[in-house]
Amino acid sequence: MSIQLFTIGFTQKSAEQFFNLLKHHQVNVLIDTRLKPDSQLSGFAKGRDLPYFLRHLIGCDYIHNPLMSPTEAILTAYRDNKDWDAYEIQFRELLAERELIKHLDKTWFMEHRACLLCSEHEPDHCHRRLVAEYIQSFWGETEIWHLM
Repeated sequence: MSIQLFTIGFTQKSAEQFFNLLKHHQVNVLIDTRLKPDSQLSGFAKGRDLPYFLRHLIGCDYIHNPLMSPTEAILTAYRDNKDWDAYEIQFRELLAERELIKHLDKTWFMEHRACLLCSEHEPDHCHRRLVAEYIQSFWGETEIWHLM
């Protein structure tokens, strides 16, 4: 049995688009990978509000997993120099150092339709894609779907 792992960014989406994408793909757990889920720039996707919206609009659970977040230092370095290749290397090293895979339950992921959340609209330059690929590298039979 394969794992279907979804990813989504909330920027450049209305709340209606965001929640409809999750509902259409039958996502039942949203995993927040942001370092600061309650940032004032998050709008409808603030970590303190999102569990309520998810539960009442689409019957979806919410988990914040800071082990899937970059460090402040990695984020700051990327914002300063815009060097995505360096960011990607540092973040992949961080996931390995944290041994993220040891904190995840493959059976749980097989039983849920989980979606990794971050802010970036497209996954190309977003750490949620790197987290998904990290998981896939260990579990193999993982299909990654980027919801746009």
